[in-house]
Amino acid sequence: MIDQTGIEVVVGVVRRAHGLTGEVAVEVRTDEPERRFAPGAELWPEPGGPAWTVASRRWHQDRLLLRLEGLEDRAAAEALNGTVLLARVDPSQSPAAEDEFYDHQLIGLAVSTAAGRPVGRVERVVHGPAQDLLQIATAAGLRQVPFVTALVPEIDLAQGRLVLADLAGLLDDSAEEAW
Repeated sequence: MIDQTGIEVVVGVVRRAHGLTGEVAVEVRTDEPERRFAPGAELWPEPGGPAWTVASRRWHQDRLLLRLEGLEDRAAAEALNGTVLLARVDPSQSPAAEDEFYDHQLIGLAVSTAAGRPVGRVERVVHGPAQDLLQIATAAGLRQVPFVTALVPEIDLAQGRLVLADLAGLLDDSAEEAW
């Protein structure tokens, strides 16, 4: 989603309240937690609502704990269970690692096979609990492909394209159909 202040990217999911004073345990969905959850950073709930400001963060047993301004007790923290947290980034910004992408960079890319056959366009990135999925609009309808290097070996943002591995049945309901 684009607005006046940038592109919204998923950075975490509130999993549960921690303690009695309003802290929440967050499942991190960013490779830049120190940046995205820094004190003073603003986070928005998905699908919308007012922003929260990070008051503090700390790690406890490999779990990120956040205190958000305005959350003062366990009941308020529990009300956030399952909330997807978004951060806003400049549209020209890219993740630090070369093989990482923001959703908005992938949406709209032309999708083809390794042999060069066009098969569709990336419509959406679905953030699942185990892995992310690319939702691809094809002539046969919407298909989801796990967003892993073995199945998506090449992404060329400059050319606006994404290449899928030549794997029978990857986008088709019938595994007999070969590319």
